[in-house]
Amino acid sequence: MNINNLKTYVWVASLGSFRKAAEILHTTQPAVSNRIASLESELGVILFERVPGPAPIALTAKGVELLPFAEKILLLQEEIKQRGMNKNKDSGIIRIGVSETIVHSWLPAFLQTLNIEMPNLEVELTVDVTTELSKALAARTIDLAFLMGPVLEPTTVNLALCNFPLVWVAGAGLDIPNRRLELDELTQWPILTYARNTKPFREIKDRFREESSKSVRFISSSSLAACFRLAVDNVGVATLPKSMVQQALAHQVVKALDVAWTPTELNFTATYLASPYNSLVESSARLAVRTANNYIDSDINEIIIGGPLTRPRQPAESEAS
Repeated sequence: MNINNLKTYVWVASLGSFRKAAEILHTTQPAVSNRIASLESELGVILFERVPGPAPIALTAKGVELLPFAEKILLLQEEIKQRGMNKNKDSGIIRIGVSETIVHSWLPAFLQTLNIEMPNLEVELTVDVTTELSKALAARTIDLAFLMGPVLEPTTVNLALCNFPLVWVAGAGLDIPNRRLELDELTQWPILTYARNTKPFREIKDRFREESSKSVRFISSSSLAACFRLAVDNVGVATLPKSMVQQALAHQVVKALDVAWTPTELNFTATYLASPYNSLVESSARLAVRTANNYIDSDINEIIIGGPLTRPRQPAESEAS
């Protein structure tokens, strides 16, 4: 039985499209059709049928029944490769999507360790908000995502990574009382926060709507580094991961605000698609879990955003994107 035919069967079943499977497998749609036809002929069954709707094809009852066996064969093939003596067993490309909060915490340590443990592996890195990373994962334009999860889809694997408490901060130049503040009092200044298509923004916006009768001015951004820089320059009040601003707080570049309400801490997962099985993705996800746990346990979890923080009015030496 031809392994390429089985692999094509699994990809077509996962994507619901011969064309999309051809793109993933770097071949042509006729070649995919021929592989499926060959497999069907060998098995003496019909695996796919054309159906009306957005997905042009669907598995037949027999196609659904046989799919787990095809996936198991591919899994065993991958395990055999891993147990082989090929010194380049970890070679290839992995496409990783990352939320920016992770960029400002343990991502450098993860990439350094990945380079040591899998020196032949190339990495394509995408930094974006969770909603876009989820879409990219579903479209299979990335292989692994570190995002605010879990992604509640039956086809995904979610490994718990870490939690990030949030804190309200403001530049030292803002005249903010040094006492417990109600959320309503923050409306005097622009609120610097996450992009509008994110869970933290929706939570913050809804809470202000519930507790304040005053209008709220939001400056939302997909860049946490931009929010931090604007807070340093006294543009407004920001809510950011505590780990991201610890050193800035220690240097009194920004000050923490005692606010009666703080957004829910951010929960992150390493998320990937369960099928077809990819040992490099699974190994990388488990390495991310190990790195995140080490980061949480470490006392050295401070970050400098945009260069030295001793002169907050000076332009940063290199702005993080």
